[in-house]
Amino acid sequence: MKMVVGLGNIGAEYERTRHNVGFMVVDQLADEYGVTFKRARQEAFIGSALIGHEKVLLVKPTTYMNDSGRAVRPLMDYYHVSLDDLVVIHDDMDLPVGKIRLRQKGSAGGHNGIKSLIAHLGTPAFKRVRVGIDHPASVSVVDYVLGRFTQAQTLGIRAGMDDAQAAVEAWLSGTEFDQVMNSFN
Repeated sequence: MKMVVGLGNIGAEYERTRHNVGFMVVDQLADEYGVTFKRARQEAFIGSALIGHEKVLLVKPTTYMNDSGRAVRPLMDYYHVSLDDLVVIHDDMDLPVGKIRLRQKGSAGGHNGIKSLIAHLGTPAFKRVRVGIDHPASVSVVDYVLGRFTQAQTLGIRAGMDDAQAAVEAWLSGTEFDQVMNSFN
């Protein structure tokens, strides 16, 4: 079993915000494969699908972004998911809107959701699909990431979400993550 985790914040006020792009990509995967989410005891919405020949658990933590690891670690333990079978999708202010970058390990780069995952997983070595949301020009970082995409950013973020979905699907179909990185980075 593989686990695809999208990072974001729960609640209507956060829907479609820049910080929720991880949730948005997971929702897009769920729509594609007819997955319905249910609330799990492990502080997450989860749904499962067969993608390719792989059973996949789609996860959206309900702990809010900054404490995502608190939900992900217990789910990995419960479902016996190894670090090799985990991929995390999240926003990245250091990339232009819609640009994606895949990594197999690395620092949190100031991203509190990733900091939480590193702390709870005990390692920075897990697969990530970073989706660019750009950097704020004149507003605070918090206001920017919790804001919605502008009309000018909409096409770029849609393309980035499609690319992120395609990258995850390539990995789920059995392509080694190194090869997926070469194709999409």
